[in-house]
Amino acid sequence: MDIAGNWPARLVGRRAAGWMMAALGLLSMVGPALAQQDYPSRPVRLVVAYPPGGSTDIAARVIAPALAQALGVNVIVETKAGANGSIGAEYVARSAPDGYTILLNSISPMVVNPHTVPRGVPYDPINDFVAISGVGANPSALAIHPSVPARNLKELLELGKTRDIALASSGEGGLPHLVIESLKKSSGARIVHVPYKGGGPAATDAVAGHVQGVVIDLAALRTMIQSERLRGIFVASDKRSEFLQEVATAGEQGFPLLALSWMGIYSPAKTPKPIVDKIFAAVITALAQPQVKEGFAKIGMSTFPSASPDAFALFMKDEYTKWGTVAKESGARAKE
Repeated sequence: MDIAGNWPARLVGRRAAGWMMAALGLLSMVGPALAQQDYPSRPVRLVVAYPPGGSTDIAARVIAPALAQALGVNVIVETKAGANGSIGAEYVARSAPDGYTILLNSISPMVVNPHTVPRGVPYDPINDFVAISGVGANPSALAIHPSVPARNLKELLELGKTRDIALASSGEGGLPHLVIESLKKSSGARIVHVPYKGGGPAATDAVAGHVQGVVIDLAALRTMIQSERLRGIFVASDKRSEFLQEVATAGEQGFPLLALSWMGIYSPAKTPKPIVDKIFAAVITALAQPQVKEGFAKIGMSTFPSASPDAFALFMKDEYTKWGTVAKESGARAKE
């Protein structure tokens, strides 16, 4: 400082630059904070990784209006189908983590395909996403042709000690295939897996008696069991299905087998927690609406809300480990 009390120009320049950098740093912190506080301020895209008309797409279109009401902005269902749910999952994983692109996806792309698709999947289901909440669930079920001399799971497995039991599934490397492998390993019965290209053809051949039974989602078997074209043997859930109370769980019959075909909502990794919390709260509010419960019931699905994002993340990791172990031990692989 000179005798007149003035700062030298070079110091003034340095101080101004320092103030500017500090201001920019403050803005860099305030900007994202304001964005999180104002979320959502524009429409949210709900990406569906399966084609229109399927259960995942229907569930998305049922929940979207209720989710929009809870968030206060439009929720646009956007289809990005292909590779059994992997294309949509990868798309969301690579999207900006700002809460405006979220994913509704099923168990297969998130915890089954990574273990059964020979070339793997182009994303990390655990680390590339924030798991927000479960949405809907539908248990796997086993039904057999009425000509098979077994009324319950114990009788079927005893029969399987003396002869082959051919059980159809919707395809190699999917959840129903893994359920069949779990049953085979835990029982020691002579169960033969017969893969089909989809649950529809598998159930049709079971009704025709070309295979002894079929394992697919309960929703796809319900009418066939109710009409007695097939005999329900078990549902793979912790309690009997609200849609088919007369069919016992596997656990009730001595085999604690849990296999839910569930759906969940995810956002890209690094989505800020305040935004995740807002989406979670909106999902829980939406799932509690009567029209959502009724819409899910029409496709044989129950609402499946999580207690918190952390709880859903833990559930997903447990499922990832469980089905990964079954796939590894059985050698189950999907066809490419």
